[in-house]
Amino acid sequence: MTEERRRFQRITFDANCEVHTDECSWPVELIDISFQGALTSVILTPLLNIGDAAELIIRLTNDITIRMPVILRHQLGEYLGFEAQSMDIDSISHLRRLVELNLGSEALLERELLQLTNS
Repeated sequence: MTEERRRFQRITFDANCEVHTDECSWPVELIDISFQGALTSVILTPLLNIGDAAELIIRLTNDITIRMPVILRHQLGEYLGFEAQSMDIDSISHLRRLVELNLGSEALLERELLQLTNS
């Protein structure tokens, strides 16, 4: 059995999402999200290689968007695993609120934030 190395809770969430690179953009389906990154699925395989940088755009509402600079860390079939990079203050605030609402526990949120600052 493999050892679980994940330090952040994954939040299953449905939102309109796109991946943007300098060359193109394409829609993706958000599977889950955390402070550490996101797992998505795609219909058409994008022209991305492991280690490539992109930006994941997550539209929570018409007015609220999380802009997550990411690096593609793994790909398995239609699934793309992205590692989050430094986000702007508005995006990290929206992500924090999303995580807070889905964890339902102030203690769990504090643990997540502590893990984020120790990364």
